[in-house]
Amino acid sequence: MKKLLLLLTFFLFATSSVFAGHKLFSAGKSRYSIVVCDNASKSEKSAAEELQNYLKQISGVELPIMSEKEVKKNEPHIFVGYCDKYGKMLGVESPAEGDEGFTYRNVGKNIWIYGGKQRGTMYGVYTFLEREFGIRWYTKDCTKVPEAKSWKFSELNHREKPAVGIRQMDYFDAQDAAFLAHNKVNSIWNSQVNDYGNLVGYWRCHTFEHFVNSNKYFDSHPEYFSLRDGERKPYTQLCLTNPDVLELCRKGMLQVIKEFPNYWVYSLSQNDNQNYCQCEKCTEIANRYGGQSGLLLWFVNQVADVVKEHHPDKHISTFAYQYTRGVPTGITPRDNVVIRLCSIECCFGHPLSECDHNKPFMEDIRKWKDVAGKLFIWDYVTNFRQYLAPFPNFNVLAPNIKTFIDHNVIGIYEEGQYQSTGGSFADLRTWVLNKLLWNPEQDTMALVDDFIGGYYGAAAPYVKKYFNLCHKQLKDDMVLDIYYVENHPIFSEEFLKRANKLVDKACEAVENESDELKYRVDLVRLQMKYLHLVRKPHEALEDGTYDYFVDFIRRHKIRVLEWEDVEGWIRWYNKTYLGRE
Repeated sequence: MKKLLLLLTFFLFATSSVFAGHKLFSAGKSRYSIVVCDNASKSEKSAAEELQNYLKQISGVELPIMSEKEVKKNEPHIFVGYCDKYGKMLGVESPAEGDEGFTYRNVGKNIWIYGGKQRGTMYGVYTFLEREFGIRWYTKDCTKVPEAKSWKFSELNHREKPAVGIRQMDYFDAQDAAFLAHNKVNSIWNSQVNDYGNLVGYWRCHTFEHFVNSNKYFDSHPEYFSLRDGERKPYTQLCLTNPDVLELCRKGMLQVIKEFPNYWVYSLSQNDNQNYCQCEKCTEIANRYGGQSGLLLWFVNQVADVVKEHHPDKHISTFAYQYTRGVPTGITPRDNVVIRLCSIECCFGHPLSECDHNKPFMEDIRKWKDVAGKLFIWDYVTNFRQYLAPFPNFNVLAPNIKTFIDHNVIGIYEEGQYQSTGGSFADLRTWVLNKLLWNPEQDTMALVDDFIGGYYGAAAPYVKKYFNLCHKQLKDDMVLDIYYVENHPIFSEEFLKRANKLVDKACEAVENESDELKYRVDLVRLQMKYLHLVRKPHEALEDGTYDYFVDFIRRHKIRVLEWEDVEGWIRWYNKTYLGRE
């Protein structure tokens, strides 16, 4: 009992509400140390080291890191993680290992940051640094670390938990492990176990061709592939009622899991075309279960059953995409099947729930909510025909995420410019989306202001005016899909005139700044260079825009559209717009 009272005295000392405050550091000095629990995970240890590093950058003082056994009763500490020895003094139980929620709070002069061991505590450390000290991880190469001479606190008590369980971002420059962790993204295509906790790995997509390859099988077994207009054709879809195809996919999936055991979910999904099999048997099953989605699910369930026998902890994913987006009838997914519902046909200029163009999708998501126990969204946040054209969709990001969450999704994947750097406001959109996937109740425009102000330096006021101008062009009766072309009505001559003036002023504002800052602003100007290039190709050839643009995208390896690399796009542009090979 005496020991307990001493511990309580230790942790509750100096908690008077009239206490002026505790000094974490002042004038380059601190009495604090960082305590890492004896049972700390790898991510908690790395988070403690980052806390030490960033506090040193902020204050100039390096706080020592110590173990539980080194804790001194009369000295102040920052505890990273839930320590069994002291944690019960907080009046809470140890969080579940996979819990991504976290708390940071003080008990007297001591600060506690704790959550689930995989990522919760780590996210708590990063949020502590963000909220209390103003640190920002805008991109993998741009971190803002303000300096401070002193920092005091009297009461800390902050809690967060994610709005959705699985959060995945697919922009080219958003795949860095540290950047993902700092911004609370927990899922990637590759399976990674690193200093930042185990991520939710998703193995591939459009995998029918992987399991039953046309080059390998078509000549000897054309019956494995789609019957289209009375003829079996390769590079289409599979004949899902063929028993050999089922066996190949079963064995193939088990082999994939054996070779790549660290993934959470493995895709068994249609190829990226709409040439489904029209044979009599496939048509009969499709009619029985309400359409092509029913046939697909009938097939996937049979593979999932075998996977569950051998790997009860693994999941199989398939698409509700294009011709399989409609909800089947008379059949439901197995409990180890994840349905990835894709919004590819939608308008992304207006919230999904408020746009007439999106009514069919909203009807489908409502039905899938009732059918699929594990519903996962595949969303789209760029123009895949022209990555560099303005894509004014920021006003729909938070509302759409909320809509998905309202339909009980387990995860959201945001597909952007995944093949190269340099897309239209790609860095800004990546950072804002990361924040909204964690908490869509945040003010989107406040996040935009935060990023633009911290990322574009002296050009920020002009970049923000240009950003606002782009978004004002979208009217209620317009549809903004992911393949709109350069003559879309949002690109009026008046808009182009005003936009060019703003991006020119932005570039002038940083002409004497670092090459890195100039490059960031040049990427904004590239949006207008691109529109000039494709709207007035011969004028762009004469005024130097063509040479500037081609040189820029070559040097920085920037893709202009999804289905052509840099050189392929240049050849296509020369032929299509200039009439030359």
